[in-house]
Amino acid sequence: MKTLLREVLITLILALIIFFAARATIQTFVVVMTSMEPNFHEGQRLVVNKAAYMFGDPGRGDVIVFLDPNGQEEDFIKRVIAIPGDTVEIKDGVVLVNGTELEELYITSPPKYTLAEREIPEDSYFVLGDNRNHSNDSHHDWLVPLENIKGKAWLSTWPPGVWGVVPDYHLEEQLAASET
Repeated sequence: MKTLLREVLITLILALIIFFAARATIQTFVVVMTSMEPNFHEGQRLVVNKAAYMFGDPGRGDVIVFLDPNGQEEDFIKRVIAIPGDTVEIKDGVVLVNGTELEELYITSPPKYTLAEREIPEDSYFVLGDNRNHSNDSHHDWLVPLENIKGKAWLSTWPPGVWGVVPDYHLEEQLAASET
């Protein structure tokens, strides 16, 4: 009887450890609105890796989930375009980071707006929705503070037709190639 009680207690403790570890490192997220189309659709369910930035910072091209910059209770999802120290500018339908035009294969329509060149301050990120012309994002003159970032979009779990790992677009590599 002691052995059974001990095994049940150990199993319960392990289950609690796994539960709390999962809660600390992943979160589910439901896409609301159409600001990330064509890559993420309203109602799509994602798993967000909350541990992704424990040992590193968000990179250009990462799709992140973060607290609403206007202080509302909802979370936002957008793509990181520029990181601290970068300059960003939008003109003639092109996004320029550090003077280099981004090749954005994940959008279907270029931006129809302009944004004067600006430098991204420390601990802040410039984000845009993939649906450039229908997104409340950093082109509306707000940035995402590092402490507001909840995590990186990792897996798509619903609907079944889009199951899988969220693809990475390595904007870092584009900018590094242009600098050489």
